[in-house]
Amino acid sequence: MKKALILALVVLILAPAVFANGGDEKEAGPASVLNWNLGSAGPKTLDPGLNGASDGGDVGNNLYEGLVREQAGIVHPGMAESWELSDGGKTITFKLRDAKWSDGSKLTAGDFEYSWKRAMDPATASEYSWIWEYTNVVGAQEAAEGEGSLEDVGIRAIDDKTLELKLKNPTDYFVSLMSFYHFHPVKKSAVEAGPDGIWASDPELSVSNGPFILTSYTIGEGLVMEKNSNYWNADNVKVDVINVAFIDVASTAYQAYKNGEFDFLSDVPPAEIPRLVAENPEYYIFPLLGTYYYNFNMDLEMWQDVRVRRALTLGIDREKMTEIQGKGSIPAAGFVPPGFVDNKGKDFFETAGTYGIPTDASGVAEAKKLLAEAGYPNGEGFPKFTLMYNTSEGHQQIAEMVQEMWKTNLGIECDLENQEWAVFQDTRTQGDYEAARGGWLTDFMDPMGLLAIFQTGNSYNDPNYNNAEYDALVSKANQTVGAEHYEALYAAQDILMTELPIVPVYHYTDDLLSSPQVKNWSRSVLGTLDFSTASIER
Repeated sequence: MKKALILALVVLILAPAVFANGGDEKEAGPASVLNWNLGSAGPKTLDPGLNGASDGGDVGNNLYEGLVREQAGIVHPGMAESWELSDGGKTITFKLRDAKWSDGSKLTAGDFEYSWKRAMDPATASEYSWIWEYTNVVGAQEAAEGEGSLEDVGIRAIDDKTLELKLKNPTDYFVSLMSFYHFHPVKKSAVEAGPDGIWASDPELSVSNGPFILTSYTIGEGLVMEKNSNYWNADNVKVDVINVAFIDVASTAYQAYKNGEFDFLSDVPPAEIPRLVAENPEYYIFPLLGTYYYNFNMDLEMWQDVRVRRALTLGIDREKMTEIQGKGSIPAAGFVPPGFVDNKGKDFFETAGTYGIPTDASGVAEAKKLLAEAGYPNGEGFPKFTLMYNTSEGHQQIAEMVQEMWKTNLGIECDLENQEWAVFQDTRTQGDYEAARGGWLTDFMDPMGLLAIFQTGNSYNDPNYNNAEYDALVSKANQTVGAEHYEALYAAQDILMTELPIVPVYHYTDDLLSSPQVKNWSRSVLGTLDFSTASIER
């Protein structure tokens, strides 16, 4: 951590002499520099087609741009100047603007066709290829699952500036989904210049199309982005340099922020939150469409009895955990958070109800009864297991509370283990755990963006949950609209919360610290940071 902090300090000292896209101090004047701590030990990848994590998405959203750019819930034209729907909403035609890659070459509709077909190609092995099912693009799901040809996918570059999409069904959220980082374009020659995914983190190979370019990357320490003079809207990009540090100890980063070494923090120490909420106008809290939960590894014998899974779900006090956090998180008794409006204009979260899961400690008596019925009175005889989380003071705090609650309330003991973020992602995906932290933010404005991850075979189905009826309901929701769509989603969540392959804990809020010197920064309604319109006033 000291090494990372020293790097951030050195970069900060040198930054005024750095100028995006060339120039010297006499001609250009001091650069406008933003110093940002990402709040993790670094993205697993910056390749848009391979990335599946929010830290990589935050960086990628500033290096790349999709057909549209979403800020605060408003969809703005990005690489596409306009679009139109025809054939009852089953054909969408995007008209691209005159745009260039960061190396000065022309960006075309063919680049999007290449990028998207690469992302869904099983040979690419993208963790996010599953999302193509929910785009409803003709042939995309079949291609992603290796059961169809890329040639049959309904994505076609008609000419350099016209991209045509053929959908199986009208999909209301399709255009807004195109702002998501998985759908950012990549340049074929850059991808082929290095090993899969590596090119995107190599400043010598990286080519992007967004407001910034990658100019430095040091694993475990940080990266530097500079203004992209070839970005179509470069005249409105006011920040010249963004220094990004990879410090995953929130208290260390917070101290550096107080010392003026950072302008922006993506993670805040839990212990500081009550004071920040009460006193500091630089502290921001936003609702997030996502859920914090724990996975049971459903491949293990210890989790096969649903009474055990429900007992552990009932054996924690969610209100106590969210109160200690102090940032407005909402206790979760289901998986879909507040903020999704159904076909009747009602909030999905409120309509779905609590499934008999109290948000306080009043479920402990039922939990004890269930454990006794399962053959573990007062937890006796239940094997000790390990609860795993990725390194973070906030995750540690919650895990320690859950550990204590299960022991005190149910007599069940577990050890805690933390892993660095990149390692933890692989550990979960490979099923090399007993119980593990999970967290999911939707990628589009529909409850299906959350519930779909527990379908059989989904790359993010970390508990390895398998239920044919659940799979069928989510697939039905993907093929329907209106009442039929939401009836399927409500029924799917009913099954998930009856079977409980997960322990829902709370629904997210997003908290950030931003210096008052940073103006006009933005974020998407899904939480992705955007510095394309930001400015610095020193």
